[in-house]
Amino acid sequence: MTDFAPPLGDLSGEESFQLLVAGVRDYAIFMLDAEGFIKTWNAGAQRFKGYEAKEILGQHFSVFYTGSDRTGGRPALALRTARDEGKFEDEGWRVRKDGSQFWASVVIDPLRDDSGNLIGFAKITRDITDRKMAQEALRESEEQFRLLVQGVTDYAIYMLSPAGEVTNWNAGAERIKGYTRDEILGKHFSCFYTEDDRASGLPALTLSTAAAEGRAEREGWRVRKDGTRFWAHVVVDAIRDGAGELVGFAKVTRDVTERKQAAEALERANAALFQSQKMESLGKLTGGVAHDFNNLLAVMSNGLDVLSLRVQDHADLRMLETMQRAVARGATLTQQLLSFARQQPLKVEKCNLNAVIRGFEAVLRRAGNSTIELEIRPEPRPRPVLLDVARFESALLNLIVNARDAMPSGGKIAITVENVEVREGTVGTLVQGPYVRVSVADTGSGMPPEVVARAFEPFFTTKEVGKGTGLGLSQVYGFISQSGGDVVIRSEPDQGTVVSMYLPIAKGAPGDADPLAGPTLDTVLVVEDEPDLLDATAALFRSLGYEVLTASNGAEAMNALGRREDIRVLFTDVVMPKGIDGIQLARSTRDLRPEIRIVLASGYPLPALKAQHGNLDDFAFIHKPYRLADLVRTLGMAT
Repeated sequence: MTDFAPPLGDLSGEESFQLLVAGVRDYAIFMLDAEGFIKTWNAGAQRFKGYEAKEILGQHFSVFYTGSDRTGGRPALALRTARDEGKFEDEGWRVRKDGSQFWASVVIDPLRDDSGNLIGFAKITRDITDRKMAQEALRESEEQFRLLVQGVTDYAIYMLSPAGEVTNWNAGAERIKGYTRDEILGKHFSCFYTEDDRASGLPALTLSTAAAEGRAEREGWRVRKDGTRFWAHVVVDAIRDGAGELVGFAKVTRDVTERKQAAEALERANAALFQSQKMESLGKLTGGVAHDFNNLLAVMSNGLDVLSLRVQDHADLRMLETMQRAVARGATLTQQLLSFARQQPLKVEKCNLNAVIRGFEAVLRRAGNSTIELEIRPEPRPRPVLLDVARFESALLNLIVNARDAMPSGGKIAITVENVEVREGTVGTLVQGPYVRVSVADTGSGMPPEVVARAFEPFFTTKEVGKGTGLGLSQVYGFISQSGGDVVIRSEPDQGTVVSMYLPIAKGAPGDADPLAGPTLDTVLVVEDEPDLLDATAALFRSLGYEVLTASNGAEAMNALGRREDIRVLFTDVVMPKGIDGIQLARSTRDLRPEIRIVLASGYPLPALKAQHGNLDDFAFIHKPYRLADLVRTLGMAT
């Protein structure tokens, strides 16, 4: 067969077909013989490949292949496949006459005669370079997008199926959430939510919102693989196909925990500044009123003194005395107001808070009652602070009384001394640095936030009328602020209250505080059920240089022995009204702590006690009433 050249005039069916093939310009349609030599050529072939018919007819079709394809036997493979399988289809680079290349779609069909003998091949080629370039550009764009998404580490970017299963995963998702790609693909995205959020249906609500509105944006806590939480900013977009059908969701998550913490820190700092400014304003107002009121009281007090000298009637004198007591009470209130206003001068000294609290322990314990347990937790190596001890003891007693009143049915109070490092903006307006924190924690009724916010205001109280002035906590606040520290309350209803006093350490004294001011010999535990005698005996021991702990019964004494390893002397009354008596306490102490020296005190003679309790030779004995000299002599004999 030669190049298609249809005759003029009426055309037969075969001639019409030849004319059709010859005129096609979008496809190269030509025939090969059984060996692959070109037998026909159409206009499309000339346009694509650049050869005229006279140039190409009779040449082998491998001329259109690249050098590497010819070396690799690609043309022969194409004919063999067409012959054996009935068709060969391929895409690849082909070469024009001028040496340029184009991407071709090729179909080769075998041609057979009526007997089935192979007589050649029909070859159809189309130039699809533009489509190829578009596909390559799309593939490159998709690859660049994939690399971009995979390379992002600050955002978790991934896809979800319409049901919410994870279908792909980027490096940022692995870094933020902790799951590898193999671990998470196919799992439901709700595993990133907290249990409370899952129980409330938040994952499903997020997808339904995105599906309905096209987008859902939220912030909240999310959970990593290891169970830790982070604050996430989440955007979920619905993905739809050309027909508008939902095919999935694109989800972008960012860990914004640091931003949230910074915002919360700023909010706390603003709140602390506002509170400080409010308390400063109240202090100035209160101080001015107190000074003026003091002057008025002075006039009234002096006037009453003058009148009392002139009045002879007993009824009138009693009235004047009543008025003088009222003036004295008013003077006490003004002193409390001045304390809140920080206008009371401080008598500071370098202190060890452990020692201060131990020395005041007896008073603190009596401030409670039998249904309340008081525990003191000292700091092993406390830093020294500059402190007005008497004012601090008053502040601590105020806190103990408040804690007691919050536990009418009993409970526990814990006083804790700790060395702490405060970072800027974390505790009120305190500057960064070392502090000693004294916390008073109770298991009482607690306070709601609105009460906590006003707790330090003068005259604010939640107690019944006549049960409190509302100046206790304001005094504590004023004194600690004047000392360069701050007070923080942490409380919730039915969860108890913790009041923490932060005191700056003494300048130029970075080490531990001295154990006690003045010489100290040993620590003595004094056990006596009569309060006045307990105080008097404790004073005698302090005059001898002892550190004194006190207990009003045997149970308290055993608790103290369990808490304190430094007790070296036990001084106990023998007869106590209930529970463990002094001799039982002494024998239990000797069994548990044989190194402790033990002194028994009683108004009964020693022979009578031995007749009742047996051998007491292991203990020293002192007869009531005793004097300082008796105490010194007996301690010298105690073993």
